[in-house]
Amino acid sequence: MPQLGESVTEGTVDKWLKHEGDFVKRDEPLVEVVTDKVNAEIPSPFEGKLLKIAVGEGETVKVGSVIAQIETGAAAGVTPAPAPAEQTTEKVAPATSAAPKGGPAPIAASPPAEPANGERARLSPAVRKLAAEHGIDPTTLRGSGLGGRVTRDDVLAALAGGTATQEAPAPGKPESPAPPPTPAAARPDGKREELVKLSVMRKSIAEHMVRSLATSPHAWTLQEVDVTTLVRYREAEKDSFKSRHGVALTYLPFVAQIVCQALKEFPWLNSTWSDDGVILKHYVNLGIAVSIPDGLIVPVVKDADQLGFTDLVRVLNDLVERARNKQLKPDDVQGGTFTLNNTGATGSIASQPIINQPQAAILTTESIVKRAVVVDDAIAIRHMMNMCLSFDHRIIDGMMAGQFLNTVKKRLEEWTAGSIRL
Repeated sequence: MPQLGESVTEGTVDKWLKHEGDFVKRDEPLVEVVTDKVNAEIPSPFEGKLLKIAVGEGETVKVGSVIAQIETGAAAGVTPAPAPAEQTTEKVAPATSAAPKGGPAPIAASPPAEPANGERARLSPAVRKLAAEHGIDPTTLRGSGLGGRVTRDDVLAALAGGTATQEAPAPGKPESPAPPPTPAAARPDGKREELVKLSVMRKSIAEHMVRSLATSPHAWTLQEVDVTTLVRYREAEKDSFKSRHGVALTYLPFVAQIVCQALKEFPWLNSTWSDDGVILKHYVNLGIAVSIPDGLIVPVVKDADQLGFTDLVRVLNDLVERARNKQLKPDDVQGGTFTLNNTGATGSIASQPIINQPQAAILTTESIVKRAVVVDDAIAIRHMMNMCLSFDHRIIDGMMAGQFLNTVKKRLEEWTAGSIRL
């Protein structure tokens, strides 16, 4: 299990991308691993045959634990069963790890494609406990895991389908016909409720959110911003910008650069709480929340305050693209000092974000909508956007939060082409 973050001590195998007996190339995606920091595809550090998978999908193990064994050498993947003296194995570990010291451990032959019932019934402690709690005999379940192993999902599916608790009707007592389902509850199986399993990433997000609220007292404030000038500039320049630089011009980099400037003036919003005091960060590693099918991930733009506008656009585009394609590296999600989330992309006009620990604040930009507002005692149609800030009230008071937002608001409203730091 590779190290996927400075403070990460364990990881969960979400999905194996290869099966036992498959030939894998060096750096070919091998397994998807999830932690509370990142959801990433781990490439194979070696080329050879995937001889044994030691950790099943859904299982959580400590960093450094063996999760698989790969047979390396010229014969790997060519001959089905090399002589034992020719076999060598390597533990799957980070690409930078050295090969294990000492001679290779003896390797058992690959398991048959269709294992016996005893092999299929092998359970992890968590699955065994879940089955016992609900009175399920795991030997009666058909395992969907590797090698026919019964997984947590198999137990949950049995619970959802009622296979563990169904009883035959009393003899001699005819069953009354079931009433036809109403249109709202119409399902082929007639069930009105369904248990949908949580992905490993969703569980990690849930734990992180609960921990954040338990760690710091959240306070929240909102400012509305007139971004009419910025909207007109982007509309006029977006096509030529894309033709020159090959990337789309969105509103995010405008806000990101101004936020970085404001954080240099208000370093308390770019800080971390500790028992010994508040740690002020005199650099800005800007986290950008990215929505992906499994949930939300926050890649980090390192030293974002030092980047020119065009470079910032390119870096943001690269991180968002790799996040959505599960190509982020561990370093891409570490070291964030402040988080920016464009919730306006979902149509939201106001939100109350949860702080990304151990940071002190998080800012959301909401939908830009046309509204009638009063300008110089006259009603005008303007492009308006709300900004919402959640902050750690141990570190930041409402006055400072308001001053920070006012600074961002003023620079967005007074924005001109000369505001860009190229």
